Amino acid sequence: MAKNDFALAFNEVLEEKQLAKDVVVSAIESAMVSAYRRAVGASTAQHVEAKLDPETGFVTVYAEKEVVEDSVVDERTEVLLDEARKVNPEAQAGDMVVVESTPSDFGRVAAQTARQVIQQRIREAERSNQMEYFQRQEGEIVSGLVQAINAQGITIGLEMKAEGMMPNNQRIPGERLKLHDRVRAVVIEVKDGTRGPQIILSRAHRNFLRRLMENEVPEIYHGIVEIRAIAREPGARAKVAVSATQQGIDPVGACVGQKGVRIQAIVKELHDEKIDIILWDADPVVYISKAISPARVSGVYLSEEERTATVVVGEDQLSLAIGRDGQNARLAAKLTSWRIDIKSLTEAAGDALTKLKSDEELQAMLNTAVEAVPQVEEVLAKKAEGRPITPEEFHVLEQFVDRVERRMILAKEEASRVEDERLAAIRADIPAVAFSMPLSDATEIKEHVFNILTEAGYETIGQLMFDLKTDQNKVLGLAGIGAKAIQNIEESLAALTFPEPAPAPEVEESAPAAEVVVESAPVEEMLPDEKPAEKKKEPKRVLEEPEEDGEVSKDGVNLDELFSIKPEMFQSAAGTEEDSDDKKKGKKGKKKGVALEFDEDLGEVVSRKKHKRGDEAGSGEEW
Repeated sequence: MAKNDFALAFNEVLEEKQLAKDVVVSAIESAMVSAYRRAVGASTAQHVEAKLDPETGFVTVYAEKEVVEDSVVDERTEVLLDEARKVNPEAQAGDMVVVESTPSDFGRVAAQTARQVIQQRIREAERSNQMEYFQRQEGEIVSGLVQAINAQGITIGLEMKAEGMMPNNQRIPGERLKLHDRVRAVVIEVKDGTRGPQIILSRAHRNFLRRLMENEVPEIYHGIVEIRAIAREPGARAKVAVSATQQGIDPVGACVGQKGVRIQAIVKELHDEKIDIILWDADPVVYISKAISPARVSGVYLSEEERTATVVVGEDQLSLAIGRDGQNARLAAKLTSWRIDIKSLTEAAGDALTKLKSDEELQAMLNTAVEAVPQVEEVLAKKAEGRPITPEEFHVLEQFVDRVERRMILAKEEASRVEDERLAAIRADIPAVAFSMPLSDATEIKEHVFNILTEAGYETIGQLMFDLKTDQNKVLGLAGIGAKAIQNIEESLAALTFPEPAPAPEVEESAPAAEVVVESAPVEEMLPDEKPAEKKKEPKRVLEEPEEDGEVSKDGVNLDELFSIKPEMFQSAAGTEEDSDDKKKGKKGKKKGVALEFDEDLGEVVSRKKHKRGDEAGSGEEW
């Protein structure tokens, strides 16, 4: 093959297979090594390497051989000293030298032997590239042609000669695809298989709708409008909650587009799937009301503990709120993550009336609702008889339901608060140390009882004491625990003694005369307004972090020795003169950064200015 012909063919393979040049060169060289070993029968222990010239196509094989002086017995493993010194001038007999060993007819043999190996290496490189490419595409939309349709799903041809599989449960129900149709789908999973990457595609996943909206709505792609939640039943209906990240943007209008052009493009792609765009709201009541759309909501009442929302709608809105086979209610529940209970206004009024009549405390708190009971009963009787109800009577029912439901919610919140306070009081009665003491410290508990408690998840004594005081049936309900076991547990816990918690470290105080000087305090506040000669100096100390007993402070004075010094030792003429001088100056304002310290050399307390300097980390601590 001519020089240019080989280069052209080589580059054509690179372009067709979309492979890196060094990958193909490495595959060819490895194949040539295998061909050489097979052609000459070389041992696998012998070092052999091949070099390919991509321009000319010539392959040169090099093999490691032993240097001999006289004659070569085996040409595969030995080489004469003269030949070896052409490669390595310092070679000696017995050395190992890598020399050129290309056979004379190696071109034809290599072509036949290496073809299969080269093809195998190229296939492996193709699969590796496919795997890396589609792993990066996971969660994104890809496009391809339908190649086959069978009972398991649809095979779709993708880029880089890869094939994706769309299982039947990931197809849009009712959508019929034909061979050679071009379809779009989202990559939901990429797995490494024996025959290349296994790419799982989906058109039913909610992320497919998310990516379609990103493609069709520039505001979503650029982050101006954010998709908060998606609930979807493929091929039938979907609800999407959106919000704006900037003021003055209408997120719903941006998604719908002018004359609905944006949302219609998405609906067409999803086989005429209906899509409701809803404005997200941080208030669950408002959010749930909008999620029930297109039905109009009369009231939403939340139960935080059970995370249940009772939605009250008018008689004419009930079927619309529930939807066909409950579809609208299901999607609203998925979208908001709340369990939604939809009631008609008359049904909600009947339930509220029953609650009010059965709860005397509720009646005492709702005088207005009690007064409206006869009118509500009359309206409900008219409804039961099938007589028409006026809008004013519906309004009465709405007010009645709203009063009762809101008061019930407040009563539940109050009961929950009282229960929390009760549990907190019980926990406060238990020593805090008990919650860190392992259950094994209660040595009086019988072994089989201890094993039952351990299997039930009890790890500390405090946890067991808390459950016994709050709800003894929780422990009594365990398999194998009876009255005698409870008695054994209580006696064992009563026999325990809990160590007192270690007291918090306090700053030592010696004599009552000692004062604490706070940094940045004025001199007038630190010293009494008396004549210096009439009052003895009292030992003062700077407010520092507490140090261990006997520890030496920063100025080299032992704190124990400092506070054991008698107050008379601090009396000095120099000190009194300095104090009187400070007062005579009559300085205004506070003397910042001043602290009194004991000077060992002078034997007295002197005022020193404290400077601020940062340590190596720039913390700026004061010293």
